[in-house]
Amino acid sequence: MPGKALDKVNIADKFSLFDELWSPKVIAQMNQVQFKLVKIQGEFTWHSHKATDEVFMVIAGDMVVECRDKTIALSAGEMFVIPKGVEHKPYAKEQCQVMIIEPEGVTNTGDAGGALTAQNDVWI
Repeated sequence: MPGKALDKVNIADKFSLFDELWSPKVIAQMNQVQFKLVKIQGEFTWHSHKATDEVFMVIAGDMVVECRDKTIALSAGEMFVIPKGVEHKPYAKEQCQVMIIEPEGVTNTGDAGGALTAQNDVWI
């Protein structure tokens, strides 16, 4: 695990270190919970996480989280907790910068797999 417990993290600096879309990067960990940054644009895969909730916190831009029974629009400074087992699909018309907060070891595509599955536990 890179970094030291007493190091501060500059989120804007971390976002400047990568360009890939839909590929979460870990920037910090507290116990077994990871704080990940991801750039998103376009549509993602319908998926769920059977064992854990997931938090999307928008840092810059706008995004939508589609669920089977509702659609949640999020802008910078807003967050949404997706309960475990709820099928969802993130979407952003323009590039959006997001922090995801979830337990370590969670695969970005959950139970769906596929081409958008990112390598897990990549630190920047």
